[in-house]
Amino acid sequence: MEFAELTKHEEKKEFGGFWIRAAAYLIDGIIVGIPVYAIYFVITMVIMGAANGFFDEPLSDSDSAAIIIGMIILFLITLIAVTLYFSFMHSSKWQATLGKKLIGLKVTDLEGKRISFWRAFGRFFAMYLSGIFYIGYIMAAFTEKKQSLHDLIAGTVVVKSRS
Repeated sequence: MEFAELTKHEEKKEFGGFWIRAAAYLIDGIIVGIPVYAIYFVITMVIMGAANGFFDEPLSDSDSAAIIIGMIILFLITLIAVTLYFSFMHSSKWQATLGKKLIGLKVTDLEGKRISFWRAFGRFFAMYLSGIFYIGYIMAAFTEKKQSLHDLIAGTVVVKSRS
């Protein structure tokens, strides 16, 4: 009986395919990526401009090391902010980033339930594997449930939301 119910539930799901997911990711890139990297760029220019403007002579090794460490810290802060955005949004009541929400998609587990923060966190980092030659993303065009590599790893699917 449970199998029949699960099958009925599975049939009702309309999975988000490659192109609609790509559109949602593009929207996320615009909404989140541009402001984050604009801030990153401005801070980088301030650090580099300050370093060149305040020093009439070439930077010492310790000054260069301090700038490099500052840039690494800035990169890590950016990585943490983007990771938290994707993880919190996918595990929220929306079950979607702003891009997915605007397109009408959401992320669920294989049973159609909301995923936990930690599953969303793992899914985000698995996206880096999908990004290698983009093969992991392209898989969504060919798998039965339109899952990318990171979905297969995290046990998630992207479905069209009814609301």
